[in-house]
Amino acid sequence: MGRIVAIDYGQKRTGVAVTDELKIIATGLTTVPSAEVLDFLRDYVNKNTVDCFIVGEPKQMNYTASESSVFIEPFVRALKAAFPAIPVERVDERFTSLLATRAIREAGLKKKDRQDKALVDTVSATIMLQSYMEKKW
Repeated sequence: MGRIVAIDYGQKRTGVAVTDELKIIATGLTTVPSAEVLDFLRDYVNKNTVDCFIVGEPKQMNYTASESSVFIEPFVRALKAAFPAIPVERVDERFTSLLATRAIREAGLKKKDRQDKALVDTVSATIMLQSYMEKKW
């Protein structure tokens, strides 16, 4: 059995979360510079079995594509080209950053830690993955 990898792709940073092999628990893995995310994923896939990639799909409140789709779509095409045997699914990522910020605040982290955008990106990817898993299973 393989893992599911969630990717919260951003212009500067990309949050990455993964499931365990039984696909029960979503865990934040890391945040990497977006320019390095495909290399990071190649290394990860060489060491772990990955069944599926989940990539956030930014949408407006009226379900139309948001402005950030312009830079996410080329990444999705590159991801599919780099890993043709691994399916890529898109999930609605609206509110994940807001939910991540709230979760970090409720966890009691210090203000300085709450302002760590890399942490927000990783938690956002984890929330996205957890939501996907709840809908699938």
